[in-house]
Amino acid sequence: MKTSSMTAGLITAVIAALSFGTSGALVKPLLEAGWSPSAAVTARALIAGVVLVPFAVLSLRGRAASLWRGRWRILGMGVIGVAGTQLAYFASIQRIPVSTALLIEYLAPLILVGVVWATTRRMPRPIVLVGSALAITGLVLVIGPGALRVVDPLGLALAFGAAIGAAVYFVIAARPSDGLPPVALAASGLLVGGLVLGALSLSGVLPFTATFTDLPLFGAALPWWLPLVLVGVVGGAIAYAAGITAAGLLGSRLASFLGLLEVVFASMFAWLLLGEQLSPLQLAGGVLILGGIAAVRADRDPAVVPAEQQAPTPARATAP
Repeated sequence: MKTSSMTAGLITAVIAALSFGTSGALVKPLLEAGWSPSAAVTARALIAGVVLVPFAVLSLRGRAASLWRGRWRILGMGVIGVAGTQLAYFASIQRIPVSTALLIEYLAPLILVGVVWATTRRMPRPIVLVGSALAITGLVLVIGPGALRVVDPLGLALAFGAAIGAAVYFVIAARPSDGLPPVALAASGLLVGGLVLGALSLSGVLPFTATFTDLPLFGAALPWWLPLVLVGVVGGAIAYAAGITAAGLLGSRLASFLGLLEVVFASMFAWLLLGEQLSPLQLAGGVLILGGIAAVRADRDPAVVPAEQQAPTPARATAP
């Protein structure tokens, strides 16, 4: 069971990273056509939540009470994991380069390693430190060494806020479910997050603009709603449902490191869909990220392994 759960978690995490990685290539034509980032993200979250509602209803048959028991997880996922993270990220890229904001946001795995270190008062094992170094070095190469330049302090703080939000997302997703199915958490969290972002946009706190003309995608002029639906279904519904499921199976730390694959997949989709070139440095960075993930996966520290994947104690093993 332990091996099968780990395998299922790894496959699901890769699916999540692959799905999240489509977002940039699908949203970019919308932004270039005049959509504001807040409008695109709000639409993505609401479409994703609506798509997942039927699956959430089916998963909740006979256990609808789990929605109330998990209300704080849902609120945290929606307000922090979806709306707060996106708000901090898009506020940061108004002041600092996108590459720098991405690099800081994807420090979430290191934040989780640091939290475990602080709460358990035990230094991470050497293999985890090596894996962290490999993964972050690979991340710098994929995003671009230019992301390390010194920039606006407030922009850096906002990007770090996005990193904290991403770390909270993985922690909430990995918490014991108490009967709340992952797809129900994803659907309700996306709807809450979309409504929060929508309210901030309608109140004027966030700019909200949209255009409704044909967009260039897949080498042709396509209706504006097509990339929006695709990013809602693939980059939203599938991505969040798979990501939350993977975090529950693997734990927040390993799931967050696997989340770094999103940057690799995003570069690949930008190459395939938008014609952006992949450099040898980016390919080398992808290899280093994979090496870092492998190192972190090799760690068997019970402090960060999900309870359902830990080996049973002798007393439990002999219990009837």
